[in-house]
Amino acid sequence: MTELSADSASTSIDFLSLPKVSLHDHLDGGLRPSTIIELAAAAGHELPATEPDTLRQWFQDSADSGSLVRYLETFDHTIAVMQTREGLERVAKEFVEDLAADGVIYGEVRWAPEQHLTQGLSLDDAVEAVQAGLEAGIEVVEAAGGHIQVGQLITAMRHADRGQEIAELAVRHRDKGAVGFDIAGAEDGFLPSRFKDAFTYLAENNFPATIHAGEAAGLESIQDALVHGRALRLGHGVRIAEDILIEDEDVDGETVNMVTLGRLASWVRDRAIPLELCPSSNLQTGAIAGFGDTVEDHPFDLLYQTGFRVTVNTDNRLMSGVTLTGEFELLAETFGYDLEDFLELTLNAVEAAFIPLEAREALADYIADVYGDLLEADGAES
Repeated sequence: MTELSADSASTSIDFLSLPKVSLHDHLDGGLRPSTIIELAAAAGHELPATEPDTLRQWFQDSADSGSLVRYLETFDHTIAVMQTREGLERVAKEFVEDLAADGVIYGEVRWAPEQHLTQGLSLDDAVEAVQAGLEAGIEVVEAAGGHIQVGQLITAMRHADRGQEIAELAVRHRDKGAVGFDIAGAEDGFLPSRFKDAFTYLAENNFPATIHAGEAAGLESIQDALVHGRALRLGHGVRIAEDILIEDEDVDGETVNMVTLGRLASWVRDRAIPLELCPSSNLQTGAIAGFGDTVEDHPFDLLYQTGFRVTVNTDNRLMSGVTLTGEFELLAETFGYDLEDFLELTLNAVEAAFIPLEAREALADYIADVYGDLLEADGAES
């Protein structure tokens, strides 16, 4: 059993300047409204609004419904304008630019190539177009004096039957930008075991997988992702908290919260399986409905305090109306996190990244140096 401690005191932090690592960010969930409008006009696709601010608000209102189904429906419009090489390249390039503007120095971009074939692109064409856009974005960032690394997480839609084909696609592009595999879409009723042969293929080819689990479905989904999906990370995974029991106990005359982990929660924590938590999105989609209906009810702090390898992510920046900077600010305001907490959360993400050990170590050293300077300055001021 673990005792929960009180919130730590938050310090004044310039969150935008903090170096960040983004592991769970959907390409089709991060478009600029102005880009959607321009591409939709060229494609003849009708939008619910044709003014950028109005369209942005429409996406956010539609997403902030408490329903994952309605949340996912907003993607009909973004995916519709990502059906050509030019559209994919532009969206990917701007995606990288926006990540860098948010302070991200390493990002993994997930998307499902099978959803972008209506205008004649092949799966390989689509992956190559996105990679070209990502590289163009990196060049823009570096030309401006910045630095960012970005990799593709090739995703299969779990309600479709193309798991093996998409797994082979990911492996085919492993040295050309693809760093991992994912399955996404309707989680409830579509367990990872549907694609168990694809996951075996990935394991045989030593290619890593992160799996959406523990968002729209609960513990069974997480268990299946670990067993049949061989997941090295859990996309969201927030509902692992359903396997945690919290009880009030009297300790020396004071009531304290004591925490006991179930077998699945213990397995995930003890083996440091990373959780790709997305605070705002988890609230908007109803993923944390079993815990409450405000961000204060999010089990993020419970998972963090009890030793899970939690990471901070945005999920879909357009739909949720968030940035990684904003999510950091939200966590500081809600749970009182300080610089040391954000350093730990960021290093958790570094450790979970699908890049070689040497690259992770270099990334961790850089982040630790930046935070070290900030902590030293913060200590001097206080």
